[in-house]
Amino acid sequence: MGNAPSGRRRRFGSLGAEIIRFGTVGAFGWIVDVAVFNFCLHVLELQPVRSGVMASAVAICVNYLGNRKWTYRDQSDGRRTREVTLFFVFSFVGTGIQNGVLAVSHYGLGHTSALSDNLAKNVIGLAMASLFRFWAYRTWVFRTPAEAAVRQPEPANSSAPGH
Repeated sequence: MGNAPSGRRRRFGSLGAEIIRFGTVGAFGWIVDVAVFNFCLHVLELQPVRSGVMASAVAICVNYLGNRKWTYRDQSDGRRTREVTLFFVFSFVGTGIQNGVLAVSHYGLGHTSALSDNLAKNVIGLAMASLFRFWAYRTWVFRTPAEAAVRQPEPANSSAPGH
């Protein structure tokens, strides 16, 4: 029983470190997202949602590299194609959430100022999308080999020693 609190502390400490790394990578991606969004919106004079989707695509690439190389560097089930595919699928769902908030604000509610567009996409939409992405990445994308084995049992007629 004496080990339960230290095990719990270790588990929460590990989760806390993961959240900090995820948040740091996300903060860097957010800077990239905001910069590209405002460049597309104000310099290239593209429409808000188009600018938002383009900015999100660039930030997603930056975030994949950060999460793969730092946040989840020790977690992989060895199938990189699967990992990349799921990362981009879940990232684009997050992009839909983030830019959906922008679209509702800009086109649905008529909040069309640059400040309103940035608040809708880069604060409210980002918060909602980040919660979804954190759950999806840690649950489905960046898994340890042990977690992958739990979710994918071995075939019944395994010829490995001890089976």
